[in-house]
Amino acid sequence: MIPSMIRKMVEARDAGAQQVVLWGDGSPTREFLFVEDCARGIVDAAERFDGAEPVNLGSGMEIGMRDLAALIARRTGFAGEIVWDSTKPNGQPRRMLDVSRAREEFGWRASVPFDEGIARTVAWWLAEGSQ
Repeated sequence: MIPSMIRKMVEARDAGAQQVVLWGDGSPTREFLFVEDCARGIVDAAERFDGAEPVNLGSGMEIGMRDLAALIARRTGFAGEIVWDSTKPNGQPRRMLDVSRAREEFGWRASVPFDEGIARTVAWWLAEGSQ
């Protein structure tokens, strides 16, 4: 989801397009976890958790698709209009994990702020992902 938004906005910016069309109405929310936090969480769980129950790793923060698209547009330098095609599906209205067990069982929390994670992902995409 984030890579496709980044790709669309970078391509639109580079082409001088006036708009980017995204599916749905922008109302669903999602939770994202930066890959380095995920890797650290897996290592922390392997080292400090010995339970049988599943443990969710997540950021504990959700963002609406409209806000995500606006943030990615700013980070990529796309200044055009974001058009929501509500004839296309939204998908599940909300996706957010209960990450309390990771915190309680082995003291794990995501540490990369969302905005920083987006900035780093956009920087990576510009350097590597579009090749």
